Order: sequence, then C-alpha cells, then structure tokens
Amino acid sequence: MDIVVCLATALAAYLLGSIPTGYLVGRARGVDVRKAGSGNIGATNAFRVLGKPAGVLVLVVDGMKGWLAVSVVPGLAHRFLGASAPFDPSTREYLELIAGVVAILGHNYTCWLRFKGGKGIATTAGVLAALVPLTFAACLLTWIVFCLLTRYVSVASIMAAIALPVSTFLVYHFTHNEDYGRRMIILAAVLGALAIYKHKANLERLMNGTESKIGQKSTPANGAPPP
Repeated sequence: MDIVVCLATALAAYLLGSIPTGYLVGRARGVDVRKAGSGNIGATNAFRVLGKPAGVLVLVVDGMKGWLAVSVVPGLAHRFLGASAPFDPSTREYLELIAGVVAILGHNYTCWLRFKGGKGIATTAGVLAALVPLTFAACLLTWIVFCLLTRYVSVASIMAAIALPVSTFLVYHFTHNEDYGRRMIILAAVLGALAIYKHKANLERLMNGTESKIGQKSTPANGAPPP
C-alpha cells in the first residue's frame, strides 16, 4: 500500500471529521453551544440548546462526515496520488478503515476547537453505515429501544456502543461475510470503547442522578440557568 495515499487519506478524513458542525450552526444562531446545555458540540446538545431543526441538521451533517470519509475519501486519494498502484479490495478495505477511524477522531478531537469535540456517535454511525450496514442497523435499533425505555440519550448511546462489537461478531458468525471479519470485529470493539470513554461525564451524571432526559431542560456548562 502506498504510504502517501495512506497519509493523504488519513489527513483528508481527519479534516472532514473535524468540521465542528454543532459549533458552526450555533454560531450562525449567535450561540456558543460550548457554553450552553452540556457544553458539547454534538447533535444532542444542539437539539437542547438550538432546537429540533438545528439539531437534525447537526445530526445529519455529523453522520455524513463519517459516511463520506469512508465512501469517498479513499477513492479520491488513490485516484489523485496512487493511480499507478492497484486499488484492489484489500487496499480499499485498509484505506476505508483508516478513513473511518480518523474521521471519528477528527470529530472527537477537532483541531479547530483546541482538540475538544463531540462524542462521535453520529459520525461513528455514518462510518458504520458505509462499512457494515447490518451492524449499523443493529446499533440503531439498540439505540432506539433504549432511548424509548430510559429517555436518556447517553444510555442509548452507551448501549449502542456495547452492541457494536457484539452485533459485528454475530453477523460474521451467522453469515461468514468477510466484510464483518476479524479486523472489523476488532475495529468495532475499539470504536465502542472510544464511544463509552467519551461518555464518562454522562456516566458520572447518571450515577449522581443529574443526567438530563429527553425533553428535560439542562443547565449551561457554566452552571447558569439555561437560556
């Protein structure tokens, strides 16, 4: 595999993933989402602070960042920088895995906001939709079920993260589809662990009984009453 193509794929995927959608949408509305609600730039806080239309926009764009990173970036990088090397299925798979992981890291640790980003759930969903759609469907169903049962977005996201490697393994076990093979199971475990780690503050609030449910007003990051 051409190292130049790898590096170009990683850089482009990071820059794509690092676009701070929630922050930009908030700024367009005259609000710094980092200082309101949970202080997070992701879709959940955008829903709380900016309203449903803005929240949906942030959710869709953050998801598309992951999907585009996997579906488009590797092909473009190879076309413009590695056209002389074969773009076989193995090369494509490695580049897609690199692009997916780095796009999520870009969202979670965006260079535009001093490496403080979101939790990566929507971007991870976009990556999964492109790489392993059956796993994506299983995680989405898990998220919906736990969201309806608990009314906590954080709980739903954590349970979907737990379901990520489990569902990938089960799909491979029952279908023997190599797209869900050992490398993907390991990647799913890593992405699930990263998602749970990014929810550590939510876990603390859940244990303290201070986590906000869907439809419940949350206080700004500085502790003042919500706007």
